[in-house]
Amino acid sequence: MGRDWIIKRLKKVSFNKPILVEGLPGIGNVGKIAVDFIIESLNAQKIYEINSYSFANCVFVNDEGVSELPKIEIYHKKRKEGDLFLVSGDMQPVDAKGCYEFCDSLLDLFQENGGKEIITLGGMGIDHTPKKARVYCAGSDKRLIDQYKIQNVKTGAGVVGPIIGVSGLLVGLGKDRGLEGVTMLVETYGHPTYLGIKEARELLRILNSKLKLGLNMHDLDKEVKLIEEEIKDKFEKISQGDIKGKSKILTKKKAGDLSYMG
Repeated sequence: MGRDWIIKRLKKVSFNKPILVEGLPGIGNVGKIAVDFIIESLNAQKIYEINSYSFANCVFVNDEGVSELPKIEIYHKKRKEGDLFLVSGDMQPVDAKGCYEFCDSLLDLFQENGGKEIITLGGMGIDHTPKKARVYCAGSDKRLIDQYKIQNVKTGAGVVGPIIGVSGLLVGLGKDRGLEGVTMLVETYGHPTYLGIKEARELLRILNSKLKLGLNMHDLDKEVKLIEEEIKDKFEKISQGDIKGKSKILTKKKAGDLSYMG
């Protein structure tokens, strides 16, 4: 990746037809919430940490007062149906050049491990909290998109505008490499302090069915209710990046005030 990127391999693993699932901070943090829930529910192993000069010039301070550089993390889950190559983290690159470099390098790593299929997750900002969030799907070809035409998923020309950030670029650059890919965007309130937990559930519902993840959606429903209560009490703290939620679905560190579409 060059001087701007530092990859730390934490564990060497072998992959069986891996599927890349990406969820980085963006509108409503819906992609990150969904991927983090999968990582914790399936007890996936962290295999890479990535630091970069293309991240925001900040550090995060954990509960012990220790400063940590922002990072992107890659997790692995071995499965008979095809391994999972799960991408989460604290933030996206802050500029276009860094975003392209990161996506190219991530695709290099994915292809080196035999990857062929990409699924990226993100939010589509609207001006209110949706009662029933719709999911929009775009992808590398119509045949693949048609496979995601299930209940509450919208496809076709004009349903999605430009997809900014890693979620869009991974699929676009992957297509040029011969990789199949889809981006799923769920409607979510576009306020920078809003956490789209109910909306992330819609993404998880689709992934659970499509990838046969075996997630306990009943447990997720209970967590959604608990977290909504926590957020209601701590909304002001969220805007200051100071929430300390204890639920599994909440991330250990908040990415702050990022508002990417994707």
